[in-house]
Amino acid sequence: MSTIQKQSGQPPTIERQFWRYTLPAVAGMLVNGLYATIDGIFIGQYVGANALASMNLVWPIFGLVIGIGLMCGTGSGALYSIFRGESRHEQAQSIFGNAISLMVLLSVGLGLILYHYGDRGLMLMRATDDVLVMGRSYLQVISIGSLAALLGAALPMMIRNDERPHLATIVMVIGALANIALDYLFIVVLQKGVAGAAIATVLAQLATAVIGLIYFFSNKARLRLSLKHLKISLDGYRQIMITGIPSLTMFIYMSFVLAIHNRLFLEFGSVTALAAFTIVGYVQAIFYMLAEGIAHGIQPLVSYNHGAGHQQNIRKALMMGIRWVLVIGISMLLLINLMPETIAQIFNSDDPVLIAETVRGLRLHLFTMFLDGFIVVAAAYFQALAQSRTATLITLGNMGVQIPLLFTLPFIFGVTGVWIALPLSNIFLAAVVAVVLIKDIRRRSIQTL
Repeated sequence: MSTIQKQSGQPPTIERQFWRYTLPAVAGMLVNGLYATIDGIFIGQYVGANALASMNLVWPIFGLVIGIGLMCGTGSGALYSIFRGESRHEQAQSIFGNAISLMVLLSVGLGLILYHYGDRGLMLMRATDDVLVMGRSYLQVISIGSLAALLGAALPMMIRNDERPHLATIVMVIGALANIALDYLFIVVLQKGVAGAAIATVLAQLATAVIGLIYFFSNKARLRLSLKHLKISLDGYRQIMITGIPSLTMFIYMSFVLAIHNRLFLEFGSVTALAAFTIVGYVQAIFYMLAEGIAHGIQPLVSYNHGAGHQQNIRKALMMGIRWVLVIGISMLLLINLMPETIAQIFNSDDPVLIAETVRGLRLHLFTMFLDGFIVVAAAYFQALAQSRTATLITLGNMGVQIPLLFTLPFIFGVTGVWIALPLSNIFLAAVVAVVLIKDIRRRSIQTL
């Protein structure tokens, strides 16, 4: 019997389940956010501002790979939990096997595209000279390891939905620690620069993927996979992609908006401004990973209780997720505004112009950061209910508001306009999302009467 349903013969409260799933998810995602940040520290301190700028130019392209991996992981994970809640165990096994075979197929095309056309994406963002060369070297390494990147992003999500949240966290921590150690080896010791950071990332993702695959094909998995479950299934692929498309849409949105930011910072500012934006992004990533951890923590609970028809538990899980993402976001915002210079100097301690621009960016770009977390949890909630259309519209809504701001504010306020476009769009979208959530909560309250 499912441990979500019973534990030691007694039905656990939704609060206990929330912490059981959310704490490991938050810990795992926080480690991921920290190792991405440490990646930036190594590059900023040992390679320089140009390398930081090149990393930010690479992320819109590499982010699409991670987004596709998360699409497969969250899509199959939500379906898996729903099928198990409905006691359809064979379908649950098949959907995980379909996800793995889908990623194998997708990795071939992704690798070829990145290797042959990745530098064109960099040039669209106005990358030139050393920044272009460093970005190209990063993408070429990633193209070779695209399968590892997909599996490394997806498998921890799938392990969590197999009711192994602590193991999912352990797997993510192992990958993160491996990435930090390999960063030191390839960037500091072997002095491979940005390419070394890419090698470290691929090898760390490979370690995560190998551990995850071993788990699912062992008797430790609740529903053990075999080779027969890896068969090609167009219907399974369709279900996974439809359910997981909000995760990919989120990364498409992030990549597209990041690419526009990169281009505008180079157009209205300088390479130094872009490097400062990179540092701000690393700081923002820590909170974003915390918000994603909370979102991933409530997803199995919402999906399972949706399949089982427990409306009250769904509402409780959602409200706890929203409450904690706002508390953490506001607390981090206060910390950032109390010590922005100290935060900037962690990434580069000998460039006063870069430090000053980073302080400016931290204050302008992140002042509505907590609302971004609220939006992430809301999108994950609707995705967990298999309401992919609503979840996707939430994600696209931010793009719909932010893009017009990015194409108008810089012409009025210069580089300041680039900094403030995101926080202003968060205010508008958060208000709309709150209305949608209230309507959904009221509808579920009526169903419980």
